[in-house]
Amino acid sequence: MTTYNELAGLRVNYLSSDPTLNSGNEGQVWYNSTSGTLKSLVQLKAWSSTGNMNTARAQLASATNATQSAGLGFGGFDTANTAATEEYSGYTWANGGNLGTARRDLAGAGTQTAGLGFGGFTTVITNATEEYDGSAWTAGGNLGTARTNISGCGLQTAGLAFGGQVPPGVNLQSATEEYDGSAWTAGGSLGTARYQLGTAGIQTAALGFGGYSPPITNATEEYNGSTWTTGGNLNTARRQLAGSGLQTNALGFGGLTPPNTTATEQYDGTSWNTVASMATARRSLGGAGTAQAGLGFAGNTGVISAATEEFNSTIFSPATGAWASGGNMGTARYQLGGAGTQTEALAFGGMTTFPGGNLAVTEEYNGSVWTAGGNMGSSRRDMGSAGTQTAGLGFGGYITAPTNVTEEYDGSTWSPGGNMTTSRRSVGGAGTQTAGLAFGGATASPGGSPANQTNATEEYNGSTWGPGGNLGTTRTGVKGAGTQTAALGFGGNVGTTASAATEEYDGSVWTAGGNMNIARGGLAGCGTQTAGLIFGGEAPSITGATEQYDGTAWTSVPPMTTARSSLNGAGTQTTGLAFGGATPSASAATEEWSGPQTTATASTLTTS
Repeated sequence: MTTYNELAGLRVNYLSSDPTLNSGNEGQVWYNSTSGTLKSLVQLKAWSSTGNMNTARAQLASATNATQSAGLGFGGFDTANTAATEEYSGYTWANGGNLGTARRDLAGAGTQTAGLGFGGFTTVITNATEEYDGSAWTAGGNLGTARTNISGCGLQTAGLAFGGQVPPGVNLQSATEEYDGSAWTAGGSLGTARYQLGTAGIQTAALGFGGYSPPITNATEEYNGSTWTTGGNLNTARRQLAGSGLQTNALGFGGLTPPNTTATEQYDGTSWNTVASMATARRSLGGAGTAQAGLGFAGNTGVISAATEEFNSTIFSPATGAWASGGNMGTARYQLGGAGTQTEALAFGGMTTFPGGNLAVTEEYNGSVWTAGGNMGSSRRDMGSAGTQTAGLGFGGYITAPTNVTEEYDGSTWSPGGNMTTSRRSVGGAGTQTAGLAFGGATASPGGSPANQTNATEEYNGSTWGPGGNLGTTRTGVKGAGTQTAALGFGGNVGTTASAATEEYDGSVWTAGGNMNIARGGLAGCGTQTAGLIFGGEAPSITGATEQYDGTAWTSVPPMTTARSSLNGAGTQTTGLAFGGATPSASAATEEWSGPQTTATASTLTTS
């Protein structure tokens, strides 16, 4: 039998604790002697859709050194030049102060609260520079050379401008200029005159790649603050692309080859490596963030676009968890209740269509197939749930309005339980049939109105509900795991904004836990207070993202096969179950989560 030593040329390390992990450790395998687990490391790189810009446009500029959760896009063109500025929060775009001069094919630098825009085309080629303070643009020092299709990077007080063109004709530019916060001065010229380059980095360590010279090129150049030198070529030659990150750790994405491309590449300071493609092929887009957390927005997909995508390169450890397809439910639905384990699960209520599609249907899962159970007494959706397959609990939800009705399941039929004190929908749940917990939710419609949301907690003893300690964060759509005296509440929406907040309940008070990596509503979860699992939801687009909780922090693990929201779940952190949801249409899909293998022993390994 071939050993890991023969395959990889390395022995498996025998360690008392996990090593410090980074992308350079990808493929590493080790045995943790303290936990008794065999572990490995992989890195998942993927784009995901998020909130659209308010103004669709192409040929815009961005604050290149802004982050994925605090982006800035400005200027551009749709049917005319625009001065519109928008700020990205990590979920949605909000309008900021307009540029002083509407223009397209300009360049940008800086951050969301200290942005820089320069060059471009108004009705003529311009050398105008503007500075943004987070609310308004003011005039800065003019470029030495007016030009359009210009590229830039750096900071507001240490900006860099290079390349571009000065029509008529191609009239390519190799000139570089450096900005000190008030004036531009000449820097070293590009080795190849060109325009529509992708960019990354800062004034003293910049990267320019691709563009049009002509022809379209894959050439990369690196700037050290005085001169440009040749770097590694892109794998895909293109123009009108975007970039993010640093000179030695950059991301290049989108552009025109032709046609428009989704191609994404990462630069390590020497060479470019192809990674996950964008969801939408486009050119003339904006870019920001880092090589591990990039942001691409707007552009031309064949039509002018407002679409936004986020790139994330996430390290998973341990890396042996995975989702696999299970048997489909008999009834596709979302906003359903759920309880039980991976091999003995319960699904009940929900809806098939909106409006008017509330269900009373119950199904039981045996680890491979779903079969019909007894119907609920009332058709409803968006309820709280707890318990097991043979001792289930459903409470609250929405019938024709938020309700306080509680029902108990004995493995075949539902019977009335004690009513909740407060009628509500989108309520979180945890615990058992005789020791249940309800928290958060909306007491009236619309559920997204802050005035209708509650932080109230109630505890169930098998017959009546009584008050518990209030959540720290008032929200709707919060989900839960654990028991009545050791519960976990996570996610949901504060108003209409997705939340990443986690709270832990000890039977009397809620305290703050570690925030989720991805804020989202419409998610599901299972497990315990110290070993939780969450999956799916909207952030704001529908996602399959999965995270594990260790009692302190959430760690990203491989995502679900089917992205969906308003689903439910059951089981544990290592044997979870996801079922139903909206994709956005009602889904019957079931997926089974198998967590890290924990049965390995040292005797099975070759150690060093």
